[in-house]
Amino acid sequence: MGPVGRVAVGRRPLMALTAGLAGSALAGCSVGPFRRPPADQALNTWLAPFQTLDPMQTQGSLEAEYVVHVFSGLTGLNEKLEVVPDLAERWQVSPDGTVYTFTLRRGARFHDGRDVKAADVKYSLERAANPAGRSPVALTYLGDIAGVAERLDGKAPEVSGVKVKDDLTVEITLTEPRVYFPAKLTYPVAFVVDKANVEAGGETWWTKPNGTGPFRVRTAKPDESLVLARHDGYYGTRPSLTTASFFPLPPVMAYEEGQLDVALVELADIERVTDKSDPLSQALRVRTDMDIQYLGFNVTAKPFDDPNVRQAFNHALDRDKIANVTLKKTVVKAEGILPPGMPGRSDKVKAPDFDVSRARQLIAESGYRDVRNFPEIVLSLAGNRTSAPPEINAIVAMLRQNLGVEVKVRQFDRNAFMDAMAKRKNQFQLFFYGWLADYADPQNFLDLLFHSKSSENGCQYASPEVDRLLERARSERDGGARFRLYQEAESQILRDSPWVPLWHSKRYVLVKSYVQGYASPPVAYPWLRSISLSETPPRPAPAQNG
Repeated sequence: MGPVGRVAVGRRPLMALTAGLAGSALAGCSVGPFRRPPADQALNTWLAPFQTLDPMQTQGSLEAEYVVHVFSGLTGLNEKLEVVPDLAERWQVSPDGTVYTFTLRRGARFHDGRDVKAADVKYSLERAANPAGRSPVALTYLGDIAGVAERLDGKAPEVSGVKVKDDLTVEITLTEPRVYFPAKLTYPVAFVVDKANVEAGGETWWTKPNGTGPFRVRTAKPDESLVLARHDGYYGTRPSLTTASFFPLPPVMAYEEGQLDVALVELADIERVTDKSDPLSQALRVRTDMDIQYLGFNVTAKPFDDPNVRQAFNHALDRDKIANVTLKKTVVKAEGILPPGMPGRSDKVKAPDFDVSRARQLIAESGYRDVRNFPEIVLSLAGNRTSAPPEINAIVAMLRQNLGVEVKVRQFDRNAFMDAMAKRKNQFQLFFYGWLADYADPQNFLDLLFHSKSSENGCQYASPEVDRLLERARSERDGGARFRLYQEAESQILRDSPWVPLWHSKRYVLVKSYVQGYASPPVAYPWLRSISLSETPPRPAPAQNG
């Protein structure tokens, strides 16, 4: 879903106080079998920076982490990452696979109590496709719907493929069969919003949104704080938590002081929390994200217009060393493009291995013959540090040592970087980026990122053979056959080397003993729905003035 990880932040990366309080906070309290959980279930956790909660503008894991709790769509993901009905109670598909008829759930309501109707679905999809809204993701996730492309181009006043049949029935017609279409509707751009709320609130309407999700917004201040409160009229299972507050505190330090109940562990604290002799290790949860971090080549820019050069860069990087030494085993080396846990992933599909001799041979065989004939090479990434992060420095050092290539690093403001990736792809010659799964399907990686006509194809890679395989997979209803098409496509992509696949992220999270039901999923998912507190969290007393 876009930039993820420690450096590139956006389409789908993420984002402390005294020893005297730490002991009681870490130890927690045992709860007797007859003790009732507290009525006020208030969770404190860390804040990942966010810029918006508007579903149609959500293009990264930072915002999506919150948006999925406040809004919902026709379909959703369950804890197994399976696509299930959400605002829709059920759906039917026409024999040719192009018409989806959704029946809305009776009792599904906005936070103000108003029933969700089919007209709200139509309004929300057409709003996302309105060119005036400049949604950066509408074409990617809604472009299969008939009329969306025309609406985005300003050639149609509405989306012809979305029709209201009655208050509880909406019909969506696709341009071609897409077996994964219900999965695409789990992405925030397809979520339902309230027209009156949007039109009355101006550009900042989303700070007080009338959503449909399990939580409503009490306070939303970008990059400062976010407080969510339980939606008691939620149509699904009512959450146990009454509030969830997100704070921009140093996570581990704040966790030790009792200010946070759930905290993300950053790289500087990894060795400490994984040390079995440290009490924090007992509270540690680790999971591998369904993501990929990579170096992307602009295949139309010199010297990366030559596949031999791209393959040489692949062979020149010791990805094992970067993962295990530079990043202290906090990531998993990427063997290919699809991440662990992705259906259809094959261990037989592998990226080029580390081989300096082969890398140098490929340079000699390329049209450039020698790295001295290369133009200046600039590696672009999102970031605002005074110097590049260690993993980027390691990449630069390896390219210098193994190929004799000097690479300059240029950091961009996150928003400027993502805007350029979406609208000015030729701006970057070589870039560091990431992608987190929106749903558990290979299409979300291979088709979105490598089809020649995909707006998410930042490398401008084009292969008629890969396009053919991806297009066949779009309508293939046999799961095994579809996965084989994706495996063949992934193998060809890796041979063409528009990327250097680097690693899959691991998330290290500290969770207090009284926090029950925590199971952080590898994609953006409303995980707060499953949380409950077995006791009232011990909070530090506020500091006294004077």
